[in-house]
Amino acid sequence: SPHPHANILSINVQPALKMAGVHDILTPFNVGVGKIAPDVPILDTKVRFVGDEVAAIAAVNLYEADTAIDLIKVSYDVLPFSTNIDTSLEMGNPKIHTQGNIVNGGPIVEARGNVEEGFGQADYIVEDSFTTPDHHPASLEPRAALASWDGTRLTMWKPSRGIHADKAILAAALDVNPNNISVIGPVMGAGYGSKDETRTSILAALLSMRTGRPVKLELNREEEFLAGRRRHSTSTKIKMGVKKDGTVTAVHVKTVMDTGAYLSSGPGVVRRAGQGALYLYRCPNVKYEGQIVYTNTPTAGSYRALGAPQGHFALESLSDQIAEKLNMDPLKFRLMNHVGPEGQPGERATPKNQIIDTQPVEGGVPFSSNELRQCLILGADAIGWDKRDQITTPTGPIRRGIGMSMFIYRGGPGGQSNAEMSLDKDGCFTLNVGFMDVGEGSSTVVLQMAADTLGVLPQMIRLNSGNTDNTPQSPMTAGSTLTFSAGQAAVRAASQLARVVIEAASEAIGLTDTEGLYITPDGVCSMSGDGVKFADLARKAGLLKTAVSVTPGSKDYIVNSFGAHFAEIEVDIETGYVKIIKYVAVHDSGRIINPKMAEGQVRGGISQMMGFTFLEDMEIDHSSGVTLNASFLEHKSPTIMEYPEIEVIFADSIDPVGPFGAKSLGETPCIAPAPTIANALYHATGVRLNHLPFTPDSVLTALKRLR
Repeated sequence: SPHPHANILSINVQPALKMAGVHDILTPFNVGVGKIAPDVPILDTKVRFVGDEVAAIAAVNLYEADTAIDLIKVSYDVLPFSTNIDTSLEMGNPKIHTQGNIVNGGPIVEARGNVEEGFGQADYIVEDSFTTPDHHPASLEPRAALASWDGTRLTMWKPSRGIHADKAILAAALDVNPNNISVIGPVMGAGYGSKDETRTSILAALLSMRTGRPVKLELNREEEFLAGRRRHSTSTKIKMGVKKDGTVTAVHVKTVMDTGAYLSSGPGVVRRAGQGALYLYRCPNVKYEGQIVYTNTPTAGSYRALGAPQGHFALESLSDQIAEKLNMDPLKFRLMNHVGPEGQPGERATPKNQIIDTQPVEGGVPFSSNELRQCLILGADAIGWDKRDQITTPTGPIRRGIGMSMFIYRGGPGGQSNAEMSLDKDGCFTLNVGFMDVGEGSSTVVLQMAADTLGVLPQMIRLNSGNTDNTPQSPMTAGSTLTFSAGQAAVRAASQLARVVIEAASEAIGLTDTEGLYITPDGVCSMSGDGVKFADLARKAGLLKTAVSVTPGSKDYIVNSFGAHFAEIEVDIETGYVKIIKYVAVHDSGRIINPKMAEGQVRGGISQMMGFTFLEDMEIDHSSGVTLNASFLEHKSPTIMEYPEIEVIFADSIDPVGPFGAKSLGETPCIAPAPTIANALYHATGVRLNHLPFTPDSVLTALKRLR
């Protein structure tokens, strides 16, 4: 669509259909009533942003399709539009969706204690406002789908973080029996959570069903920027009350998020944005209000760590302001007030027989593990915090400073996870799982867990995944849950298979019981010296297989991950350029199963968020609704030249609930970079920047105001 908001009156496709190479054209008038999400029809007679899908063409080649597009004539009734949350919230503006521009009619509200009483107990109340930009994942691989309909069965190849979830979406949208759909997920060329289902695979599938031919649909770079998913931009007002001794008495946060034209994963994102305010600091009185607003802009959705970076940017920036108000060292303020292993004050609300939410509000529940204090101490030592005030340079164009922030994040329990494991005829093992490795290395880590539990080498286990036809149901790879949740299922399946293998070996060897039998990489051995190789056992006993289903989590503890980041920076006050001299990231993610890959996750996440902090924003022309930088040329992402030196430290932590003591790690590195840099920048220059990104222009403008 060339318009940000319009009703489609008619579409004339006849000239395009007359082309010899065109086989079919989809429009809102011939696709039926199926929906991809509650507010996303397959195609709609109303467009809600510039770039919203209007028609899809099936042609023999790209040239024919591009030519046919130019022949399609669309008649629009152009409507007034809104490209920002303030305009969308104004009374009298046209509704972007029938229910209005405020999702669910108002904010979600989460509270513990009474914030008004808490502020009444405070000696100081500090409040401020912060904004964060639209932040696009900019994955190298755009969305793509290849659909093939054989008359009764649909096969779909697509990048996916949840093949079984995608299968359910396809079945519902197309009104096809799920048993007649196969989804195959090849290796993904990055996603960062953003490749939730959009219209791409649905349109490819529908065109294949109508033409009886395989159909491939791949977005170009501009289409990926527009029709993909971005991080929600936010406007946050935060207020914190403290006593003179530094004790936090109340925290109140109000966040408004721009979800763009469609809701996508907005409710989950806005909820997660408030978890830091609710739980990072020990406080009996907290309140979070999170509101989602529609605008006529490209849709926001899941993006690594969801709303946590936005929420922690405001929270941890304000915490430094409070420390200054108290004339207290920012590190000391956090050491004094961070939530401890005992959890928050208050009473448990979750029934004793239910699993504790990983994003709780209630008090009275301890953490399964919490080494946040260790993270703070280790990071401070690594960055040289005790010499912080000795490095400032009061004269010359270069200013140097050190900043820090800390964070809390859900620890790994996700949805029900299933795993199957077998000993095959060739003497090797197969671990059969329905999850998708989206680049974070989960397939390697889960294999390591299964191999260690079984007592064999990882290379002796084949991983079968990525095809809904021959894998068990599994949730999406989301929320940093896979290692914890799929890991628990794999460990249990391997443990059960070990018992089955030993029992079968006892019979194959001719023993009356299993006492003294144990598994080695060479097979099953006994204390008496008898044994049997796996291949021989498989031939004698036949297929040995186990299948398990687990519901991850704890009924007694909150499972969360923690961390603290520190940065030393230089600021050129003549150019506004910020250079990171050293970055230290300390994480409590439980036991680290694969240290090399874990370090890569942390470095990658921090480097990715350098874009969020310094460069990236989807620029919208508010007079036309057009996205101005929907390409890698105009949308500036950091390159290896901008990546800082990053020291990664893992706290000495073993979680008693997680598999092998592990907790979440995949998203947590993305939470702390922005507030860490903001606090370092203030320490260096005395300038407090509340609005991301910190471009050289914004730094210079703030410095001029300071003068």
